[in-house]
Amino acid sequence: MPEPPARDEDLVRRYLSGDRAAFAALVERHERRVYNLALRMTGREEDARDAAQDAFLTVLRKLSSFRGEAAFTTWLHRVTVNACYDLLRKRQRAPVLERGEDDLPALEPPPAPDHADASSLSIDVQQALLQVPEDFRAVMILHDVHDLRQEEVAAIVGVPIGTVKSRLHRGRIALARAMGIERPEPVADASEGPAASGGSPGTDPGAQRSGERADAAGPSEGTVSP
Repeated sequence: MPEPPARDEDLVRRYLSGDRAAFAALVERHERRVYNLALRMTGREEDARDAAQDAFLTVLRKLSSFRGEAAFTTWLHRVTVNACYDLLRKRQRAPVLERGEDDLPALEPPPAPDHADASSLSIDVQQALLQVPEDFRAVMILHDVHDLRQEEVAAIVGVPIGTVKSRLHRGRIALARAMGIERPEPVADASEGPAASGGSPGTDPGAQRSGERADAAGPSEGTVSP
């Protein structure tokens, strides 16, 4: 019988022990996941390729700091989200003439399918998603598209679960508005706590402001230093 594929953590240990082919196996296993996340975050194929390349270069440089306290995919998602944030900031700083008349990028065709493609988005939804603030967009893509649990999303972006719920709620409202679908704001009730995982997420009064970066919540494993 064929041997089961090596776990990510085993490939990391093999690479750190001198097996260069182990890192190539990690890239081959996760490149579509990373590219899909970057494409949905940036909306442009060229930017997605650049962000994916930056993410894997960061992983290569920081692999010795991976301690296995979180899943390798959690760490890889975190590095990819940070790479997308960096690229989007550079895009915003580009001169207007370089950006063109329309600052909203045209969507490229989706890459080869991975797990996230089971949740296919229409072109209109993907275009509207690019108008959602980046921090909200990241948790929506990770939770609603990549089907990650709220706890894992919180570990990836480095914020409490309550903040993830708040960003999901506010991001969905922003997405609906971008699509021309007005969603009425619920009446705040101080007696109500945050929505349970899997239900309609409520606004967490302790949520961090949307401008915070994924790695701004304090040191955590794999957070990429600027």
